Amino acid sequence: MVHVRHRRTAAWAAAAVLILVPAAGCSDDGGGGSTPSPTPSATAPTTPATSAPAADGPADPAAAKQQIEANWTTFFDPEASTEDKVKVLENGNLLRPLLAAFGGDENAAQSSAKVTDVQFTSPTEATVTYDLLVGGTPALPGAKGTSVLQDDTWKVSVKTLCALVKLSGNAAAPGC
Repeated sequence: MVHVRHRRTAAWAAAAVLILVPAAGCSDDGGGGSTPSPTPSATAPTTPATSAPAADGPADPAAAKQQIEANWTTFFDPEASTEDKVKVLENGNLLRPLLAAFGGDENAAQSSAKVTDVQFTSPTEATVTYDLLVGGTPALPGAKGTSVLQDDTWKVSVKTLCALVKLSGNAAAPGC
C-alpha cells in the first residue's frame, strides 16, 4: 500500500504543474517535437554546420544523450528555477506560469528523476527511461517518456508530463 501511495505522490508531484495550464499549453500536435531553429540555445551543444543528423538519430548521439540526461535532471529538480525549467520543457515559454506555480508545490519539492536509458527514434525524438524519485527513493522505476529536439535543445516533452497527469488519477487536466 505504501508503494502505491509513493507512486501516486510521485506522479502527482511531477504532474502538478499541468493542472493549472490552459488547454493550448499541453496540446501535442502529434509530431512529438518541432524542427530546430537556426539559432542555437545557450544549453545546446554546438555542432558544425556541415554535420547532418543520422536517419534514426542525431548526428552526435553521445552529446545528445548527455544533454537529455542533464535537461531531465534539471526539469525534475525541485531546486531548479522556473527559468531553467522553461528552457528544458517542450513549449516551455507557454507553460511558464504553470512552472512558476509548480515551484511552491509541497510534493514537487520531494520529487526528482534519474535517466537510466535513452533510445533515439528519429533525429528529433528519443524515448527516455527514467526513475521518478520521491525523497530519493524510486516511486516510478523504469518509467518511459520522450524527449524532443526543439530550438536546438533536447527537451522533456509535454506528452511525458501529460502521461504523468493521467497516472496521477487526474485524467481531466486541461490540455491532456
